[in-house]
Amino acid sequence: MADTLFAKIASGEIPADILYEDEDLVAFRDISPQAPTHILVIPRKPIPTLNDAGPEDAELLGKLLLAAAKVAEQAGIAEVGYRTVINCNAAAGQTVFHLHLHVLGGRPMQWPPG
Repeated sequence: MADTLFAKIASGEIPADILYEDEDLVAFRDISPQAPTHILVIPRKPIPTLNDAGPEDAELLGKLLLAAAKVAEQAGIAEVGYRTVINCNAAAGQTVFHLHLHVLGGRPMQWPPG
């Protein structure tokens, strides 16, 4: 597994507030939340960016989205609404180069984000 902060969380090497996990994914609270509810969903497989995902990752990417919906429901934000975001590369705001999906909610969202 790659040596990123998220890889270390996925392997259990670094503790996190884990909300969901299965053999392919881990979801945990962001330590620097941008909304009242801010959960990160990551694959255990180390994929640096969305650009690095290939056709062989299609099922995993689908699982990532389904897990986002599951944790949004568990967090009580599914019905009122939430935002999902995947940042790809530094110019988009990606700071940890391990693919991750943000689940944000608990307040009205604006566009552009702010």
